[in-house]
Amino acid sequence: MRRLNSFLADAWRIAGPFWRSEERWRARLLLGVVVVLNLSLVGMSVLLSYWNREFFNSLQAKDGDAFWALLFWWRQTDSGPMPGFVFVAVLYILIAVYQLYLRQALQIRWRGWMTRQVLDRWLADRAYYRIALTDPGTDNPDQRVAEDLRMFVDNTLALGLGLMRSVVSLFSFILVLWGLSGPATLFGIEIPGYMVWVALVYAVVGTVLAHWVGRALIPLNFNQQRVEADFRYALVRLRDNAEGIALYGGEVDERRGLVQRFQALIENWWAIMVATKRLTFFTAGYSQVATVFPFVVAAPAYFAGRIPLGGLTQTANAFGEVQGALSWFVDNYASLTEWRATVKRITGFLDAIDAARGATEASAGVQAAAEPRPDLALEDVTLALPDGRVLLDDATARIAPGEAVLIAGPSGSGKSTLFRAIAGIWPFGAGRVRVPQGASVLFLPQRPYLPLGPLRRAVCYPRPVTDFTEAEVRAALEDAGLGSLAARLEEEDAWDRRLSGGEQQRVALARALLLKPDWLFLDEATASLDPEAEARFYALLQERLPGTTLVSIAHRPAVAQYHRRSLRVRDRQLVAGAA
Repeated sequence: MRRLNSFLADAWRIAGPFWRSEERWRARLLLGVVVVLNLSLVGMSVLLSYWNREFFNSLQAKDGDAFWALLFWWRQTDSGPMPGFVFVAVLYILIAVYQLYLRQALQIRWRGWMTRQVLDRWLADRAYYRIALTDPGTDNPDQRVAEDLRMFVDNTLALGLGLMRSVVSLFSFILVLWGLSGPATLFGIEIPGYMVWVALVYAVVGTVLAHWVGRALIPLNFNQQRVEADFRYALVRLRDNAEGIALYGGEVDERRGLVQRFQALIENWWAIMVATKRLTFFTAGYSQVATVFPFVVAAPAYFAGRIPLGGLTQTANAFGEVQGALSWFVDNYASLTEWRATVKRITGFLDAIDAARGATEASAGVQAAAEPRPDLALEDVTLALPDGRVLLDDATARIAPGEAVLIAGPSGSGKSTLFRAIAGIWPFGAGRVRVPQGASVLFLPQRPYLPLGPLRRAVCYPRPVTDFTEAEVRAALEDAGLGSLAARLEEEDAWDRRLSGGEQQRVALARALLLKPDWLFLDEATASLDPEAEARFYALLQERLPGTTLVSIAHRPAVAQYHRRSLRVRDRQLVAGAA
């Protein structure tokens, strides 16, 4: 029971905010209409059970007038006025269609709201970056946002509405079945409404057995979502790194890795198949027995002449509805295990986001703060790796506005990590980084990020494309040596795969010329250019952005001439000197 309460609390933790949000009134109205329509379907089922009784009674009595009236018009019966099947069917279809349509409308609204909220939380305080560094166990966030949220909304509505319909059907048809079944004597004891008790015992036994047989599906469904996402991610990685793999001739190794991931998927799927086979053996047999079981129970009364054929069919129908409502758990066991796995994955993801953001707020590591000062200052900054290895120890330095400073040192000495600390995204270490408040800052890493969409967006990123005219964007591309692409600004493509490494760096350099930041940090941002192109670009930066503070990480000695001084990382110390 404690586990169930904890699980339901987790499910409400995910679902509750939507029903209290700014969307709550529209959502509640939609849900209310869907609930009314859902309950109307139960009412239609009750009506059809009475119609079914009168219809079969007309067949038994060979009453043609009653038969045709019950099909196409209406007829006064012992149960009251009975509409024709045509009208009942049309109304049932309309209710069923709009119940589904409005439920889907609620689904997409709920999923849309949850997706926006989770994305906001994931991106806030750079939690997405912290999780990747500190919590590798939170796998495949893309699947948790795209698939798990969809499955949670779909299953929550389907299971919730199904459970509500089953409860209402249970009480509605219990009344019908109680009136139809009459008393039975067992061991000298008269049992009123005996078929109700038979249905109850049948369903309880089935529920207990279903849980016992199918409980292995809970962890298997959770693991299946993980291995499916791992395999899909590996395929995306292959696509995104196609050129590098082709140059290495790494197809055999890639195939080996993909097959290993797919094998894990297959093995878990086989385990699901075995568990599902056992559960299906039980549920299929349970359902088949339930088809004839009410006829077997009610047959003695029919053969004794106490009930007509229509009464027998109505009794069987009511028994089936009661038994079906009580067997909701049995019929939905597989869906419930899938829902439970989805809730666990989403809550795990949300917990990881909260932990990452909490670590950011309470971190005693490197503190980066914007202050009303013109220069950038490092004060007793110590940088470490996640495993605790120190890269830089008690570094102190200042960079004045308008300076050009070169960061030098051996590979792996912590130069790029220093940039991350200045950007405020590196949590491991100690000390303080003070940056000018209100200054525009742009970091260009060695591997540029090119977002999805048209080329114009890639050049303007992260600013909106509306901030710049087409002429300004074209001029930036021309200056960066990409004039041939100027006519393709509105063309959407996977530009990170379409362009070479050097061309991608030129796009990033065009971005710097377009955005004109106050502070520009280049982390080997010209490493893929030839020396002549690199020299031309640094000269262009000095000409076009004379007031920009330039801080570069570079290994080529020729780059030093474009900087006034250097900060060298040597033996975990930051040493100032001439460029």
